[in-house]
Amino acid sequence: MNCLMFSKMLLAFSLVSLFYVGNAQQSYGNSTVSALFAFGDSILDTGNNNLLPSFSKVNFYPYGRDFIGGVATGRFGNGRVFSDMIAEGLGLKNILPAYRDPYLSDNDLTTGVCFASGGSGLDAITARTTGSIWVSDQVTDFQNYIARLNGVVGNQEQANAIISNAVYLISAGNNDIAITYFTTGARRLQYTLPAYNDQLVSWTRDLIKSLYDLGARKFAVMGTLPLGCLPGARALDRVLCELFSNQAAAMFNQQLSADIDNLGATFPGAKFVYVDMYNPLYGLISNPQASGFIDAADACCCTPTAIVPCPDASRFVFWDVAHPTQQSYQTIAPPIIENIKAKLA
Repeated sequence: MNCLMFSKMLLAFSLVSLFYVGNAQQSYGNSTVSALFAFGDSILDTGNNNLLPSFSKVNFYPYGRDFIGGVATGRFGNGRVFSDMIAEGLGLKNILPAYRDPYLSDNDLTTGVCFASGGSGLDAITARTTGSIWVSDQVTDFQNYIARLNGVVGNQEQANAIISNAVYLISAGNNDIAITYFTTGARRLQYTLPAYNDQLVSWTRDLIKSLYDLGARKFAVMGTLPLGCLPGARALDRVLCELFSNQAAAMFNQQLSADIDNLGATFPGAKFVYVDMYNPLYGLISNPQASGFIDAADACCCTPTAIVPCPDASRFVFWDVAHPTQQSYQTIAPPIIENIKAKLA
């Protein structure tokens, strides 16, 4: 690495660090949300995989091309990801740092961090296949976070208030269905698709319980994307989405939504909201021009036909074969944020 490149990277990381600290020190008035904690997969991951011995990481160019300073932070996109948008929408901070970032500042602990890991899922086989952090291990990271938080605030009551008034954003199921069930077939001999979806919903409930037992009370649980419409799924057909993956995703989402609606009796004092990711994103895919996009079938970057990234990622619905662009997240996020505020804040 030459001196010029090193200086540029150092400046960029300094800008990001200042951005973190500046936002962490803001006062958010009468907001009833103290922090945001993100769990699950690459839709929310902000860099937890960077130091893992795994192929499921993106801390290199052109990822992060449109992020602050052009830094590849480990986010699976061209810029900010969905967890960043939710943190901003809740009035907390514009960037949600990764818990496993070795440069994580104590200043950021009180307003939330990200535990999600790209490639992860509810199924332990999914995490082993992708070399990512399984959701149960993300909960272990959260336990370690609580110990660190207690040391930072120096007051058990204040730490408990941060934990209980935070929003817990969960995105899981995408990789379980797309990778473990359909691609590798690791669970197809053991489960029918409806039975596997039942198991995924049960594992989601287990994840919620483990967080609830640690003090969590406000849960925003995301459904899967329209998996058959991802560029990786429709590589052979730019016109139509792949039917079976979409049907599986829709079936899982329906079961998950119904379960989330009935969890209040199981977890006294907790609040829940189901976050529909399928339909808002499907809307962009079905009519991209209505929202200012020119392409919803192809990825801007990182495919055999798009080795060189497109000039303007904001005109594409998808950044790579599986992840929306920053502009897509920004387009679908506002009503989702308002729903989270109405149900949880």
